[in-house]
Amino acid sequence: MKRIIYSGIIICSTLQLFSCKTDTKNNQNLVKEVTFTKEGELSLFNTNDSITSLITKLDIEIADDDYQIQTGLMYRKSMQSDRGMLFIFPNESPHSFYMKNTEFPLDIIFINEKYKVVSIQKNAQPLDESSLPSEGPAKYVLEVNAKLSDSWNLKKGDSISFTKK
Repeated sequence: MKRIIYSGIIICSTLQLFSCKTDTKNNQNLVKEVTFTKEGELSLFNTNDSITSLITKLDIEIADDDYQIQTGLMYRKSMQSDRGMLFIFPNESPHSFYMKNTEFPLDIIFINEKYKVVSIQKNAQPLDESSLPSEGPAKYVLEVNAKLSDSWNLKKGDSISFTKK
């Protein structure tokens, strides 16, 4: 009787090994690469004393519904330096972002309802799920490639303007 049970276990184990074998012809990668879609333009301005000067202009994608806000730049390999993603929230409040499923480093710029920079989370690391909060209430959040905010010398109090297509 023990011999039959052991034989049965061996046969079942062997069948499981063969059933786990994958057919590479039918195992296709069904993930579609997410590409950039220009939905507007954004300008960043340096605000010193009473003088306002243009820092740079960006083509932007806009995330303004729950799905787009939750997904953001996830599942993308990179982004050109003249592009960004602008998140638009219904109300101004403190926000926190993380880098889950985001494969390249970002600067995350928090902006209030008066279009002023509230705070910047610099060089957020890929795939890191640590919370990256704003330092105050924000209505908008701009994500750009890491280190761009330093190269632009962007700081709290600087401003943005944007247009939707």
